[in-house]
Amino acid sequence: MDMIWQGILAAIHLLITGDPEVLTITLLTLKVSGIATLISLVIGIPLGTVLGLKTFPGRQIIMSFVNTGMGLPPVVVGLWVSIFLWRSGPFGFLNIMYTPIAMVIAQAIIASPLVVGLTSAALQQTDSKLRLQIKALGTTRFQYLWLLLKEVRFSILAAIIAGFGAVVSEVGASMAVGGNVKDLTRVLTTATVLEVSKGNFDIAIALSIILCLLAYLTTVFLTILQQKNQGV
Repeated sequence: MDMIWQGILAAIHLLITGDPEVLTITLLTLKVSGIATLISLVIGIPLGTVLGLKTFPGRQIIMSFVNTGMGLPPVVVGLWVSIFLWRSGPFGFLNIMYTPIAMVIAQAIIASPLVVGLTSAALQQTDSKLRLQIKALGTTRFQYLWLLLKEVRFSILAAIIAGFGAVVSEVGASMAVGGNVKDLTRVLTTATVLEVSKGNFDIAIALSIILCLLAYLTTVFLTILQQKNQGV
């Protein structure tokens, strides 16, 4: 119990004093995970819309890959991204290994299947009568898709929350492609693992509390955004 209290006190101290290193790590965590989540939306919502509304040969196979990807271990993603970005890999010439860009790529790959799968499932559950009613209004294809996506906006925001939660809490991919370099690629999860390996459990607990607080505040914001127009 003493160790837990020390960790809580350390977290309060780091937050109140605005420790520069912790602030840098926290901002990088938010930046990397935020950008990765946005990229997953750009990829996931259009693909999820196609899979949710269209029937074509091979669709079930694609959906099986998407569903598998929803549970893909982050360390596996980190391994394959590092292979492709390594100096001898296909994209080694980009020289982005052990940079935040590599971390964003890995985290976007982790989050995208979640967004695709949840968006697709939400659209598949829309009432067929509603689709016909929207088409009967003489809408263009863009208007039709926009109205359907608006109808399932709560599920899409849930997909955003799930995607962000998956990437902000992962450590395997970030460690594999980022290397946990101080002031460059060290985020809250990798910093916590480092402190545990050094035996600094009070600092590790403090960092974990800050990570949970960051995830909670972000989720609160997205939840408020999701629920404010409920029933409208």
